[in-house]
Amino acid sequence: MKSNLNSLIEKYYQDNFSSKKFIPGETSIPASGKVFDEREMQLMVEAVLDGWWTEGRFNQEFEKKLAKYIGRKFCATVNSGSSANLLALTALTSFRLGDRRLKKGDEVITVAAGFPTTINPIIQNNLTPVFVDIDLGTYNASIEQIKKAISKKTKAIFLAHTLGNPFNLSEIVKICKKHNLFLIEDNCDALGSVYKNKKTGSFGHISTQSFYPAHHITMGEGGAVLTDDILIDKIIRSLRDWGRDCYCRTGHDGACGKRFLWQLGDLPYGYDHKYTYSEIGYNLKITDMQAALGVAQLDKLDNFIQQRRDNFDFLYEGLKQFEDYFILPQAEKLSQPSWFGFLITLRDSCSFNREELLKYLNKYKIGTRLLFGGNITKQPCFKNYKIKYRKVGSLKNTNKIMKDSFWLGVYPGLNQKMLSFVVKKIGDFIK
Repeated sequence: MKSNLNSLIEKYYQDNFSSKKFIPGETSIPASGKVFDEREMQLMVEAVLDGWWTEGRFNQEFEKKLAKYIGRKFCATVNSGSSANLLALTALTSFRLGDRRLKKGDEVITVAAGFPTTINPIIQNNLTPVFVDIDLGTYNASIEQIKKAISKKTKAIFLAHTLGNPFNLSEIVKICKKHNLFLIEDNCDALGSVYKNKKTGSFGHISTQSFYPAHHITMGEGGAVLTDDILIDKIIRSLRDWGRDCYCRTGHDGACGKRFLWQLGDLPYGYDHKYTYSEIGYNLKITDMQAALGVAQLDKLDNFIQQRRDNFDFLYEGLKQFEDYFILPQAEKLSQPSWFGFLITLRDSCSFNREELLKYLNKYKIGTRLLFGGNITKQPCFKNYKIKYRKVGSLKNTNKIMKDSFWLGVYPGLNQKMLSFVVKKIGDFIK
């Protein structure tokens, strides 16, 4: 019966999702998207037919495989990359960390040129974001500015590898060790990136992943938090699972051997450990259907990464003829990025502006994206909620990318015919 069902799913996939012919100017060229085949659909149906549905066997398999792939001891899946970032930072405020914990008013260094949910957890935990500028070309945090940003209140550095380009991990790890700071790597855009022959996401005290459809692999929605610290992993799982003190897997009871023998807080002795809460938590778990999708995607990850690198190289070769107009992206030294996008910045001497170029490309169905929030401190939420923050210098380059930068897609759903058309239309615009 299973083989018959799989055959039907394969036929359904071929009939409804197989690739169609590319027609320049008519076929959409998205900046990002998901790539899948019948295998993802087959495993998701298998998870449905298990009748379990909440996190189960597929989730256990996914967590184990992802941790091994990145080079981490522990991996906890969550319902989004944004939730992963929230849990990563919130975990560092836990009472379990004693004097190491982050407290109200402590400072966390980050960049203003990024995605809001790298920054929002700092604010949501009553901590103070300290914004440093980026370097044009790599679009990662300026090391000199990070050094200037450190104060007596600094307790952590929380940075993303911008569009898959690893930040200078050698220097930042060194800074964290010197000043006894926590390092959180937002690895959501960089799954598979390598720095000094080691995967990004394996350097910080905690790292995060996103599996939204735009990312390197997808669960539809989903994310993960990874660490090598057994205590931090326990805190993360507690925060993810309602804040409960119990660490039993879903559907399993009594792993500690004394489920009715605890006395915690002001609860009576013997209160059920499964209903004892030591953290202020949430329910941020995924379903096993999502995990099944992730398992199938993980098997394709290395191929996806190579296609992203090949597409990046193809665009670079095609667009370097326009370097009088554009600052092209540059990989961080000692790194091999798993590129999320191809970031372009218009030079100050350009006779055209970004909006003119993007409207032109959009007319030919060529998708583009900005570098997320631009300068996040200029966003209406900062004004609406009167967010308190500190910044180093004028954030000159951050303001530059807010006005003059955009990125093109390199994801595996794009081929060289599509990318050739992108290069051609940019050339036509410049002419």
